[in-house]
Amino acid sequence: MMETSQTAPAGAERPIFGSLFRGLACRCPACGQGRLYRAYLKPVDACASCGEELHHQRADDAPPYVVITIVAHVVIGGLLWLEVARQPPVWVHMAIWLPLTIVLSLALLPPVKGALIGLQWALRMHGFGDGDPDDAPDGGLKPEPRP
Repeated sequence: MMETSQTAPAGAERPIFGSLFRGLACRCPACGQGRLYRAYLKPVDACASCGEELHHQRADDAPPYVVITIVAHVVIGGLLWLEVARQPPVWVHMAIWLPLTIVLSLALLPPVKGALIGLQWALRMHGFGDGDPDDAPDGGLKPEPRP
């Protein structure tokens, strides 16, 4: 019998590092079994294994910023090392570092976004809470009825 997130106790512990690692593996942050994406960067609406709803995640622009930081450190570090060690012509740099930048960026985006979704789930952010009004995107405020 599958246990869904709706039947879990309200104050159940959500391990941050476990959720991050499950997200890095592109798996459901709740159970680690179901797939996190139905397409390259499009999360599933709900986990096929445990039923955890994932449609309300808000990764937004954070994954590209993290990926840019990681790729820049790798590429610029390698470029500077190669330049000091061998002083190759510019075309060699272009042949190595441009494709590497593109490949690393595309390869790192899904796991980084998955880790961020896992972190949001573990911290009960953006609707991943247990129905608490404070978890609502508007802070639990209801609009006043108009006369």
